[in-house]
Amino acid sequence: MRASEAIWALGAMSGTSLDGVDAAMVMTDGYSLSGFGPDAYRPYSADERAVIRRAFGLWPGDEGVEAAAEVVEAAHAEVLSRFSGVDVVGFHGQTLAHDPRGRGTHQAGNGALLAEVLGVPVVWDFRSTDVRMGGQGAPLAPFFHHACARFAGLEHPVAFLNLGGVGNLTWVDPRVTRPEAAGALLAFDTGPANAPLNDLMLERRGAAHDEGGALALAGTVDEGVVSGFLAHAYFHKMPPKSLDRNDFPALLPAVANLGDADAAATLVACAAAAVARGAEHFPQPVGRVLVCGGGRHNGAMMAALSARMGAPVEPVEAIGLNGDMLEAQAFAYLAVRVMRGLPTSAPATTGVAAAVGGGQISRP
Repeated sequence: MRASEAIWALGAMSGTSLDGVDAAMVMTDGYSLSGFGPDAYRPYSADERAVIRRAFGLWPGDEGVEAAAEVVEAAHAEVLSRFSGVDVVGFHGQTLAHDPRGRGTHQAGNGALLAEVLGVPVVWDFRSTDVRMGGQGAPLAPFFHHACARFAGLEHPVAFLNLGGVGNLTWVDPRVTRPEAAGALLAFDTGPANAPLNDLMLERRGAAHDEGGALALAGTVDEGVVSGFLAHAYFHKMPPKSLDRNDFPALLPAVANLGDADAAATLVACAAAAVARGAEHFPQPVGRVLVCGGGRHNGAMMAALSARMGAPVEPVEAIGLNGDMLEAQAFAYLAVRVMRGLPTSAPATTGVAAAVGGGQISRP
């Protein structure tokens, strides 16, 4: 594999919203994107979701972690084995706990096992090195967002907003050629996004999510809850900064006395308000906010963002990207960077002391 050669990489992502496993291929040399390949989605069953959910907040060796890892590994092996022509796999695993200033970060799933099953090199454990070097270990998609902005031919600062279980923003200046260079990126987690709403739907309606945002669109926002939410200490921290799925435990109790629709509407408003508060940190204004992740399918969420942001809010499909697969594609791209010894995070994306490459490489 020559350093300048573009190769086919397959990435996989299982987010904290617990929908399932996304998998997608990109062709890249680790610097620029040459093209996009096939993708696939493998949903978690209700039973699988329950096993993983019980392991949230747990660390290696805790009871329940091994069972969750087995579910994650089996689901990934199933979907990743559908692909052919793969040179390397980027396997993120399932985040169970994230405490970068404490115990570290914990993603369930063994990449070495997957390398044996798939018969190709697997890059995994992307976050630990960044955390050991003083970084937040998240978000890690910003370097890929930078490559996407340049691939799309954008010429002015733009924001990528990922709405998974947790929301994260990436401010990108595509005029800067290297993602690790000063002024290229600023990235950070904004606050809770889909996770509280999904938890509410499961608890009250036995549903995985609010389909299309229909319930939230029928509700009225409790602005007092939103104001109390924005008083959280996290919003006074300067970026880069990151969150665990469960870092806002008071949010669901705050809407406990609201009806289902009003509670859903209020949780959506909190997520949008967190993003708007985050945008105050942008080094320069952006011309558009490009949304990826499951949250962009929520009409209430997109409407709330449009009302609060000072720029047009659009799905990333507006520039020809696949918003359902962007995170999986990101780990495909990062896998090639790891294979070639290139950095995957920088001070402006995770707060790490210096640009650093993460990830273990397991070969079959």
